[in-house]
Amino acid sequence: MNVLMLSATFPYPPTRGGTQVRTFHLLKHLQNNHSVTLLTQRDRHVTDAEIAGLKDCVDNLVLFERPPDAGTNVGLIKKIQRFSQFLRQGTPPSVVNRYSTEIQEWVDQAVEKRKYDVITCEHSVNEIYVRPHFQKHLKTIVNVHSSVYGSCLNQLTTGVSDNVLRDKINLPLLRRYEQKYCSKFSTIVVTTEEDKKQLQQFSPKTEMAIIPNGVDLGIFPERSTDPQGHKIVFVGAMDNLANIDAVCFFTNQVLPELQKYYPDTTFDIVGSSPTPEVLALQNQPGITVTGRVPSMVDYLHKATVCVVPMRTGFGIKNKTLEAMAAGVPVVASDRGLEGLAVDTPLAALRANQPAEYVNAITQLFENPQMRSQLSQNGRQLVETEFTWEIAGKRYEQVCLGARGR
Repeated sequence: MNVLMLSATFPYPPTRGGTQVRTFHLLKHLQNNHSVTLLTQRDRHVTDAEIAGLKDCVDNLVLFERPPDAGTNVGLIKKIQRFSQFLRQGTPPSVVNRYSTEIQEWVDQAVEKRKYDVITCEHSVNEIYVRPHFQKHLKTIVNVHSSVYGSCLNQLTTGVSDNVLRDKINLPLLRRYEQKYCSKFSTIVVTTEEDKKQLQQFSPKTEMAIIPNGVDLGIFPERSTDPQGHKIVFVGAMDNLANIDAVCFFTNQVLPELQKYYPDTTFDIVGSSPTPEVLALQNQPGITVTGRVPSMVDYLHKATVCVVPMRTGFGIKNKTLEAMAAGVPVVASDRGLEGLAVDTPLAALRANQPAEYVNAITQLFENPQMRSQLSQNGRQLVETEFTWEIAGKRYEQVCLGARGR
């Protein structure tokens, strides 16, 4: 089978996380049994060594320069123009800004020449390159990491939107957008049952497949000892709105209460590109903002507890799975545990309100046996259900035409 994968983000090295890590591991599995061509874009941060490394992972790497992000530092008139275009054409500025006519021409010619059996869009932002008539010539798959309409609705519902007026205006437009693009695909791949239900409302006749995220157990080995103490960690890209909201919520509403009982409690915020808002948090007692680090797992292994206090953001959270794989007890919100059966046997503690976080973390600080139970059960859950090998096999079946569940 000849597979063409489209990825607007450069999926290497796999330690980048987020969209990139899912794309990398799925293409790596497909490459074992099939011929994979990856079409992607590079920005100024991508090195020649990373390009060479990615070339070794696929049969053919097609590389384009990423257009300058037209969405940054724009004035009011430009914003009005972008919104008017969204209103007329139905495609969000975040998708249009990354669009490349050169890529479109390349994809059109490849499909016309019948060079591929399957075309996959790794993240919905790549859907713009798939034309409706492509379905007549090959399988068309969109690997949706999360519903943009669902994410916007959730941010408004939970009160974490950074621009309420904008999101209220955009919400019906995003609904229209997803309804339109979903119909172009043979199969829609999602990470959770919640996203499947959301997108089925938009495209009830389109085949849906649930393929959760996974963990590379080699990169995230189970820790051998419990460090004890009162050390809390959060991991994730710190320029992401959902992550920023999570650490600010935890720092301002949970950590001070914990420090009343355990004055030596520390909170490490570990992840790349911390915004000024996140950097300012380290002015408070016990908080360290690391920025990008060589190894997330080193910080996980040293932590007593990993918190995932997400209040928005759809899909299975890689950060939750990676902490469980590393053997770190997890305290997380319902959003942070989305798509995971952690209650029986107990593999993580749930908390949504500040008092619930204080209670759960206190239990773990005081109870080594409970920490051990969560550590073992969390690791077991990942090993049996959430490895990239499992995800890759399911994705291969979707590409081959097997029906999703």
